[in-house]
Amino acid sequence: MAMADPPRAWNPNYGVVGSGDRRLAYSRQPSFSSFSPRPPGPGLARSDSSISMPVPLPLTQPAKADVRYRWLATRPMRRLALLLALNTAYSAVELAVGLLTGRVGLVSDAFHLTFGCGLLSFSLFAMAAARTKPDSTYTYGYKRLEVLAAFTNADESEHKHYLIVSAVTNLLVNLLGVWFFRSYARVNIVYRKAEDMNHHSICLHVLADSVRSAGLILASWFLSLGIENAEVLCLGIVSVAVFMLVMPLFKATGNVLLQIAPGNVPPSAFIKCGRQITACEDVCEVSQARFWELVPGHAVGCLSIRVKNSSDDQSVLEYVHGLYEDLGIHDLTIQTKKS
Repeated sequence: MAMADPPRAWNPNYGVVGSGDRRLAYSRQPSFSSFSPRPPGPGLARSDSSISMPVPLPLTQPAKADVRYRWLATRPMRRLALLLALNTAYSAVELAVGLLTGRVGLVSDAFHLTFGCGLLSFSLFAMAAARTKPDSTYTYGYKRLEVLAAFTNADESEHKHYLIVSAVTNLLVNLLGVWFFRSYARVNIVYRKAEDMNHHSICLHVLADSVRSAGLILASWFLSLGIENAEVLCLGIVSVAVFMLVMPLFKATGNVLLQIAPGNVPPSAFIKCGRQITACEDVCEVSQARFWELVPGHAVGCLSIRVKNSSDDQSVLEYVHGLYEDLGIHDLTIQTKKS
């Protein structure tokens, strides 16, 4: 009677011991902890790429049940919370007055302001959630929530105020919000991290509302002077101005969410790196090179390299990592295959 082969031991770094499978992926990724000392050298790690085996992850449980968000931990969060409180109180008063007086316009404007408060609330939630550590579900963390919040703030719908008093009050509240985030009161900004994108979207959100309110006030003044169709003209100009304000942010957030190549690295640089790797004596082929931005300031990449059987994988990997690190790709995964 034939004896069954004993089960092979599992090595979390190298797969099945004695399996003979040499198709291993090498990756170097930054540590999520800023307090742990970084080991010398490139810090290469191996992970199985050809067979499906459970690899234990030293990560925490999903943070969706984590209630340790510190909602007022930073000054921008406190300022946004204050702005939200003012807008919520204003929309509640406007809704009550509209219902009591039977003015449908006030009720409609109150609901629109409530929708705007929802967008700003999502931005506040993104600020808090982005401070949470990665877990087994969101292995890259929650930083991209700030990009998503910026994308939603850049896509707010158009509306108008129905009373001059409402327009003036809304203008004053939003000007306070613009002052809170005045350092981001520009159309084009170089985003160095995800929170820059989120803070810029908040500033543009309240700035666009301020422009709309100012446009209606100006239209009311023109109408009092007897200028016909002043409201249509002013609201048309306001719509164009708001579109020009949010379009750069809308494009930047869309590029990150669509995972295009990092905009700060020219395509010719990636092509040059590929040629330099292929020119190595131990490398036979480079394929499946993909690079994208996880969030602003954090570029991610992966590629597959076919090397000669007699080659030294370590030296090849050090050379490749050095090339892409010079381009700003610090989170790079490399899969090597023997020819």
